[in-house]
Amino acid sequence: MNEPLERNCSANSLFQLSLTQKGMKTTILAGVILCGLMSFVSAFRSVGLSLEQRSAQAQKASGTTYSSQRMADGKQWTTTNLNVDTVPSYCYQDEKMNCRHYGRLYTWDSATRGCQSLGDGWRLPTDDEWRQMAKHYGGVNEDSDDGGKAAYKALLSGGNSGFNVLLGGGRSDDGQYARLEAHGFYWTASESDSVSAVFYNFGKGGQALYRQRGGEKQRAFSVRCVRQ
Repeated sequence: MNEPLERNCSANSLFQLSLTQKGMKTTILAGVILCGLMSFVSAFRSVGLSLEQRSAQAQKASGTTYSSQRMADGKQWTTTNLNVDTVPSYCYQDEKMNCRHYGRLYTWDSATRGCQSLGDGWRLPTDDEWRQMAKHYGGVNEDSDDGGKAAYKALLSGGNSGFNVLLGGGRSDDGQYARLEAHGFYWTASESDSVSAVFYNFGKGGQALYRQRGGEKQRAFSVRCVRQ
């Protein structure tokens, strides 16, 4: 009987075949195919892991960092607006300098993917998470005696919470930009129905924080991310 075929496939996809005794050509060919397949699978897995890590590391490579802190609700929140170039997302008035200051504006779907791209458990906060966090600073319009004014002041940039909300305006589904430095609109992960979702509105005119249910998902708003 022929002695066993020994196969050694190296990490760089090169392989060596050795026979302790002469074998059939078909045996050698099978060994070659098997080694090649094993190398391909290994390389494919490595590429997959690299792609998963790439988005989370992109901020470091570009020099962009995301500060975060544990808020009064006990959860870790980003304290700057998301600025990951997830498609579709936009700079206000298509000006890159606005992205650098206010972060990008995201559709509802890209907001979800944008937070997930940070890795490490980051995700788009739900309506309840936004609402409960805001309650620790006075509450939104419908949950407070002062109509959401205390929460607006505390969570706004320069407020005592350190959350540093910016009034980055928004983009309509037909590409019109509006409300820069007048409103800060922030998506939640909670859907109102198939075409709209809940968002939070920091309104400069009323100096108050509002919870609103009718955000059309194709509109583009600012984003904060949360994790446990």
